[in-house]
Parts: sequence; structure tokens; C-alpha cells
Amino acid sequence: MNKPLTGALLSLLLLGAAVAPAVAAPTTSTTTPTAPEATAVAVNFAGTVALSNCSGSVVRAPGSQPNDLALVLSNGHCLESGFPAAGEVVKDRPSSRSFSLLNSAGSKVGTLRASKVAYATMTDTDISIYQLTRTYAQIQSQYGITALTLDAARPAQGSAIKVVSGYWKRIYSCNVDGFAYRLKEGDWTWKDSVRYTSACNTIGGTSGSPVVDTATGKVVAVNNTGNEDGARCTVNNPCEVDQNGNVTVRQGINYAQQTYIIVPCIAPGNKIDLSRPGCTLPKP
Repeated sequence: MNKPLTGALLSLLLLGAAVAPAVAAPTTSTTTPTAPEATAVAVNFAGTVALSNCSGSVVRAPGSQPNDLALVLSNGHCLESGFPAAGEVVKDRPSSRSFSLLNSAGSKVGTLRASKVAYATMTDTDISIYQLTRTYAQIQSQYGITALTLDAARPAQGSAIKVVSGYWKRIYSCNVDGFAYRLKEGDWTWKDSVRYTSACNTIGGTSGSPVVDTATGKVVAVNNTGNEDGARCTVNNPCEVDQNGNVTVRQGINYAQQTYIIVPCIAPGNKIDLSRPGCTLPKP
């Protein structure tokens, strides 16, 4: 996983060890975008958040309303309670976690607080969705920040994307290289994962970053992992498994989990309803 940062690792970073990879994180893509730059949406940090150990974003479904309590999207493995076990689903668990809200320049403009973990899992996907104590309208009024919109459509291979890390305040630019039928890492298996081209060399702390399609400005995935050492299907070294069970290891390549599957599960009032038609998220 693009693992959450532990206290020990953070101390090393503050002392200067391992700083170079973070500083060297790319802000422009070396690949050719599928659409002309003139048509691309400007992507910045507005609406992203920094967690204590990960990244995330304030998100809305296409049907979310201004007076709905806002949602924050991150990874399941970024939960303050630790990694959910394979097969585990967290639903409506009380939480008072805080999030640093960023503006377009990446500066902190305020602190948001959760009331609960509305949904989280590391089964089939790797997501956490927190419900906040404030509405979208309140956040807009106080901070001038609007939520990022979840795309209801599956991303296309080759599309230009940006991975926006609120933790590191860095933006990675690349393209959707393809999709992994199954992505296996340790005890966990994820379905239909997005594989980046190599320019998005995300690192620890970028977990939970929104993956934004530059043609629409919408969130199409959430960044979650990468193969660090070339090992096969181990923690921090995911492997791809195709429909026939063939395993492929791509050292240095990173991945995200698609988010269009979340949209059918968001009912009026921004409630996560796993019984809604079209909702395929794992159930408790």
C-alpha cells in the first residue's frame, strides 16, 4: 500500500532521511495526454484534506445537496482504528477524526471533523467514507471551498489524470495505463483496480488521494498502493491476477481503486445505503 505514515517514519522524514523521494515527486506528466491541454480542467488542492497519516478529499455524489452533511473520501487502510481485515466492512461507526482542509494553493484554511465512519472496507476495494459534522453549504460559506464530485462513469484507459495528495501537498500527473482484473496484496484482494503509467510514482502518505480526470475535474478513483520492491503479492508489493489466474508483478507501478461504484450507494441525504439498486459495495 502507499502506506499511512507511522510515527517512526515521520520522524525520519522530519530529520531529513528519505526526504528526497518526496521532494522529487513529479508535478507534470511525461506521458502524452489523450486530450489537448487547452481542454483540460485546472486541478489544484481545493477540497482536498490532510489526515494524520494519509490524504483525502471532501466529495459529493452527483445528487448531493448543499444542506447534506459532507463526506470525506480516503482509503480503508487509513482508518484510525487500523486496517480492516479481509472480509470486514465498517458501517456507521462513531468517529471524531479531524481533517485539515486545503485551498487551491495547498494552504490549510480550517479543520473539519467527522461524526462517523459512514463506510469503510478493504475488501474488493480500499475506501473509507467519513460523514462530517458540517454541510457542504457551511463549508462553502465559511471557507469558500466546494466539494469534488464523484464521477458516475468508469474511467477510460489512456485518460489523463492527476493524483492530488493533501498530506504532501503534491500533485502527480500521468495517465490511466489500464486495469487490473484483480489486485492482490497480502490478505486483501481488490477488483478492477486502476493502474497508472509510471509518472505517478506515489509514496507513503499519498494513500487516499483523489484521482481526478483532467478532462472533467471529477474524481474517478482513490489512490491506494504500489509495488515497491518487486515482490509477489505481499504487503506493499501488490500483484495483478488476470481472469485465468496468471500473476503479473510490476515493480514501481502504482494503483488506485475506482470510485464510480460508490455513487449508486449514496441515497438522498448523503446516506450510504448498501441495499440501493446498482450498489455493489461489500456488505457487513
